[in-house]
Amino acid sequence: MAFSASLWSSHFLPNPNRTNRFPRFSPSPANHKPLSTTFAIPPLSTATAADVSGAIDGTTIAVVSGGFVAGLAALLSLTDPERRRRVQAEEVGGDDKEVVKEYFNNSGFQRWKKIYGETDDVNRVQRDIRVGHAKTVENTLLMLKDEGSLQGVTVCDAGCGTGSLSIPLAKEGAIVIASDISAAMVAEAEKQAKEQLVASEDGASPAPVLPKFVVKDLESLDGKYDTVVCLDVLIHYPQNKADGMIAHLASLAENRLILSFAPKTFYYALLKRVGELFPGPSKATRAYLHSEADVERALRKVGWKIRKRGSITTQFYFANLIEAVPV
Repeated sequence: MAFSASLWSSHFLPNPNRTNRFPRFSPSPANHKPLSTTFAIPPLSTATAADVSGAIDGTTIAVVSGGFVAGLAALLSLTDPERRRRVQAEEVGGDDKEVVKEYFNNSGFQRWKKIYGETDDVNRVQRDIRVGHAKTVENTLLMLKDEGSLQGVTVCDAGCGTGSLSIPLAKEGAIVIASDISAAMVAEAEKQAKEQLVASEDGASPAPVLPKFVVKDLESLDGKYDTVVCLDVLIHYPQNKADGMIAHLASLAENRLILSFAPKTFYYALLKRVGELFPGPSKATRAYLHSEADVERALRKVGWKIRKRGSITTQFYFANLIEAVPV
């Protein structure tokens, strides 16, 4: 499941001259340097079509000066996004989890099915998010295959969405258990897997083992796996709950845990609040940013350490990607 809540306002536009880089990941030194360079005001990865429709054809680039940031911060301090969030939760009769579940079983499913898919019926923003998410999947596969063949390796894909990682893992021979809170997402992932995981036409290569897809939230996952992967899901968890979720996912993994998350910095947090000023009708879930230091601290508490780290950045998508192992 991907980033789902809008963090971006159409009043700020990406720099059309920026360069995107998607480097290979490398072992994590003590004083690591970012693996991708951004030269523009990058909107967050959770922008939706309705939220950024005004940005798609625009040509103005906003220059964020110190005075502007200070003035904007003062304005944002007067807003009340929590009130809107309480209303969202009350409408579905639950908390953040119920809001996310309802969203990804209805309007969110239709939106992200298009983004994850191959249809041309996407706008510039959605296409850019598709590219960013695909690079996250690609780099995750590179991390996994760095240790050798995935044949017979058990992998839990926690928050599998429409199967964009689960299906390639199965093609590599992994034994995949894939879960998502959304029944609609799971049904689509199963459909895609059955269509794509077939035997070769000449019969020389048998069909890969189909992933086992289940409808579960992260808290309900159990079992033991060589590797647990959780991509673009932590954005639905505040830090206090994310700590517990990271600990739970680590308890399921024997050798590796791979996570991606939207990084928390003052700048990106400010852009998030800007987006909250213009929620639009499609804004349906909360969005939480996480600092890499907080994620690393949560891992250390349960005896894990980060071995590899990197970042994926496009104009409308960015995420940090880490691989952790037991100490």
